[in-house]
Amino acid sequence: MDDCWQISRDANGTIQPDPIAFPSGIPALVDYVHSKGLKFGLYSDRGNMTCQRRPGSLGYEVKDAQTYASWGVDYLKLDSCYTNGTPAAVEYSIMRDALNATGRPIFYSLCGGVGTDDVWPPNVGNSWRTTWDIQDYWGSMTSNIYLVRN
Repeated sequence: MDDCWQISRDANGTIQPDPIAFPSGIPALVDYVHSKGLKFGLYSDRGNMTCQRRPGSLGYEVKDAQTYASWGVDYLKLDSCYTNGTPAAVEYSIMRDALNATGRPIFYSLCGGVGTDDVWPPNVGNSWRTTWDIQDYWGSMTSNIYLVRN
């Protein structure tokens, strides 16, 4: 589930889903997805806000990781909007450590802030992206050059 599921944080700093879009909450949605034999993935951001200006995880990495694990999340895509200038390798590592500390295996996808020549991503995430979003026209695909290294 991509950006805009989150709407705020409560007084304890726990991320809150949009109650109109998810009246039963995220755990109920995760349970439903799992009942179909599927994994559940969620989006957040390493910055103060997501790309759509919803609450990001900066400063809340441990709290968010614990929340996602308690919800049964299987996959986390962490984007790279509205950061504070800390190097991506450092910020992404904070969330990696927080996810690992939960004891729940959560596939960790780094989205943005990763260059094609960076060597740190395999030590931080399970997958990473080195280009901009691909849109539904050919030009967006040809302008995003993916480099594959063995």
